[in-house]
Amino acid sequence: MNSLITQIPLNHYIFLSFAIFTIGIIGVLTRRNAIVVFMSIELMLNSVNLLLTAFSAYKSDPNAQVFVFFIMAVAAAEVAIGLAIIVLIYRNTRSIDINVLNKLKW
Repeated sequence: MNSLITQIPLNHYIFLSFAIFTIGIIGVLTRRNAIVVFMSIELMLNSVNLLLTAFSAYKSDPNAQVFVFFIMAVAAAEVAIGLAIIVLIYRNTRSIDINVLNKLKW
């Protein structure tokens, strides 16, 4: 019996992952709000996780799904540290604009 993930063609997963990754890149390159940039980086990580999971299901190899689990654990730690840094930057500059970070230089 085929699983639901293999009933959808692999090209659809590749296109969706590419679209999500592109949205993440555009968000990182065009936005100056630190939280939006952070969310865009998370979008890019999730698009890679989606693609790894789809390839893993199509190959019937669970190794990539284990790798996705580790990527999610590292992303959770990144979010915790990143949000703490953003809070500290806001306390010092009263802004979360990335361009304001030049004030933190010596």
